[in-house]
Amino acid sequence: MNQFRILGKDLRVSAIGLGIMGMDHAYGGAADRGEMAELIRYALEQGCNFFDTAPIYGQANEILLGEAVKHCREQAVIATKFGIVGQTHSAAGLDNQLDSRPESIRRQVEQSLKNLQTDYIDLYYQHRIDPNVAPEAVAQVMGELIGEGKIRHWGVSNAPEDYMARAHAVTPLTATENQYSMVFRQPERSLFDFCAERNIGFVAYSPLGNGFLSGRFNASSEYADGDFRRTMKRFSADVMANNQPVLDFLHELAAAKSATAAQIVLAWELAQRDFIVPIPGTTKKHRLAENLGALQIRLTAEELHTINAKLNEMDIDESHF
Repeated sequence: MNQFRILGKDLRVSAIGLGIMGMDHAYGGAADRGEMAELIRYALEQGCNFFDTAPIYGQANEILLGEAVKHCREQAVIATKFGIVGQTHSAAGLDNQLDSRPESIRRQVEQSLKNLQTDYIDLYYQHRIDPNVAPEAVAQVMGELIGEGKIRHWGVSNAPEDYMARAHAVTPLTATENQYSMVFRQPERSLFDFCAERNIGFVAYSPLGNGFLSGRFNASSEYADGDFRRTMKRFSADVMANNQPVLDFLHELAAAKSATAAQIVLAWELAQRDFIVPIPGTTKKHRLAENLGALQIRLTAEELHTINAKLNEMDIDESHF
């Protein structure tokens, strides 16, 4: 399997990237800075050059990445985001504070450049759309930032297709970042075709279902304080039990291929379209090595057909994420 893929027209990235959100956000407390910097540099040594961060993961997350790669900046492809400027707590959980006004975007990009200790961002995503700002206005600012050399490419995350089409007509999108895994297959319905028609790459976050598909968790697993899996329905005992056939099947196939369940999942995902780049996150070197090992797994057309047929038969509630 090719070690690199092209997003959009010409953004060359490793076929599997590294999401660094979990080093600071959503899965408990911040991980050790020295160890995480070493992990990022280890990823580069292993051929993984594509790193995903965002200000809302904590300013420290961007700072960590920038510090880790500043000695070899041209080797790294940095993706960060704009559009979420804060979060507030409500009865429903965390609510994003959205701001994609042109003047706000310019403040946000300058702060990210400072945090990352760089003078350009390789891929700049609108983290969530702002209902108060037209896509054309956002795309216009992106075109200006590209012209100024502050960003090289731009994209969106979880944006509706009509929004993407309008934005793409002003300044072409290089990628969209959305959730995609064996337990969340919504992008297959129309988004993949939409991207293929417009040469837009697809970056898949949570490709292992937040770890669900790795086989490391079960209905009795416990999670640390601050780990959002404690409240994710996907990890509730009843949903885990309902989706257990997914895990059982993956383990059977993994054993037959002398691989791990996580490697089968990532190999399956890479085989769906040649413009898909999964970005599993981890804080452990052996897990990173395992994930990158998926590039050595070859799934035959018959195996892929069988996997998809099995998935189609399973009762997977995608709302429980």
